[in-house]
Amino acid sequence: MLDQIKGLHHVTSMAEDARTNNQFFTNALGLRRVKKTVNFDAPDVYHLYYGDETGAPGTVMTYFPFPKMAQGRPGTGEVGTTVFSVPQGSLGFWSDRFSALNIGGLKAEESFGEKRLNFSGPDGDGFALVEVKDDARQPWTHGGISEDHAIRGFHSVAMRLRDEGATAELLRFMGYEVAEERDGVKRLIKPDGNGAHLIDLETMPNIARALPGAGSVHHVAFAVENREKQLEVRKALMDTGYQVTPVIDRDYFWAIYFRTPGGVLFEVATNEPGFNRDEDTAHLGEALKLPQQHAHLRALLEQHLQPLEA
Repeated sequence: MLDQIKGLHHVTSMAEDARTNNQFFTNALGLRRVKKTVNFDAPDVYHLYYGDETGAPGTVMTYFPFPKMAQGRPGTGEVGTTVFSVPQGSLGFWSDRFSALNIGGLKAEESFGEKRLNFSGPDGDGFALVEVKDDARQPWTHGGISEDHAIRGFHSVAMRLRDEGATAELLRFMGYEVAEERDGVKRLIKPDGNGAHLIDLETMPNIARALPGAGSVHHVAFAVENREKQLEVRKALMDTGYQVTPVIDRDYFWAIYFRTPGGVLFEVATNEPGFNRDEDTAHLGEALKLPQQHAHLRALLEQHLQPLEA
């Protein structure tokens, strides 16, 4: 069993419109845009990152907004719901706020003894807020949400699977433990995790596979401290039979990827070097930052890419 993984690092999804996506996360959710860059493989498409003040691992939601992309079809083999942590007693505030902003999919419920508010993103993305007692992570409060209500970071992700057995076994190998099982959902926890240390597995044997598109999660990333720990994880996964990519430099972290038995794409990302490697913390996410191999395209991209603020 591995002990290098500390919980979630980031979750990356796809969207249809960059400006709408930016407005939703920075205005409706009050998160900070911590990086404005482009897709390594498609530099004419943004890669936008939202999180806390510094973009700490376990807080960062990222997006590839592909213009006019068709909406995805929910199903199995994907992350169905991305869940954020908020303070106890704050869901009333969020329910009122979302209603006033005409955000869809609102449903209050309890899950695993926690109060929860489900809601939808602009592309039908599945989201939820969960009240968490004593989440010590410091929120970003310059997005118009007070500290008493602001998002602390991720709480969990929920994966929809035809059969959870092999994925649960993989997560146990990655250092997670089964915490509880209710109503067909198995909850796993990473002991001594980073606050974003829960994974829910939803077994749906009669549901068709998801079709990716706008609103779909592209991959979920797990956090390790540094490159040394990452290489240890890579070797252990490959020794177990997983096909893992070489280490890829993503400017703000190093990444490896592999496909899980249930179909979800996993990444293992380093906590280093962080989002302030090319911007002062006070100005994160303001300027367009380009990977070195795309720097020569700056003039073209600045003309092509949609302005994020109207």
